Amino acid sequence: MKKSISGIAASILFLLVPVLLSGQKALFDGTWNLDTSRVPATGSFPVLNKIKISLRGDSLLTERFYSTGDGQIYPITENLTLDGKGYSATVYDMERKTKASWKEKGVTILHEATTTAYGAYGPVDYKSTETWKVDSKSNILTISFVNILRETESTGIFIFNKATGTN
Repeated sequence: MKKSISGIAASILFLLVPVLLSGQKALFDGTWNLDTSRVPATGSFPVLNKIKISLRGDSLLTERFYSTGDGQIYPITENLTLDGKGYSATVYDMERKTKASWKEKGVTILHEATTTAYGAYGPVDYKSTETWKVDSKSNILTISFVNILRETESTGIFIFNKATGTN
């Protein structure tokens, strides 16, 4: 009798763990708006001011909206897998190589991108490494970043608030 009860308990636990983990993934889903009160002025340099995230299994679909000081918006749509596989796309005449993976399954996403622009002196790579985390209690997405442009590194944190009425 004890063996069958512990077998049933183990079966329930085995079935419940994937359900709980898949629920954690959904925390990323939704539209996230940059909390501009926590961001220093950036002049005309593009800043990620909104991101729409949709996780389906191990697929990560994002629509990123960058804005500049003059009010222009530059959208970028990416459809990645969360297995670290690299993808290439052309964004506004620039080559962009991107990959994403779980840093901590269901909790933290690592997003890496290299965008190559072509100027008067040849190609210039802009490398960005982002770590995404969601605080589900306060509906806040934190994106910590390390950006490298011409051997100059900048780091920071962007705070996004979940738009009301989104997943």
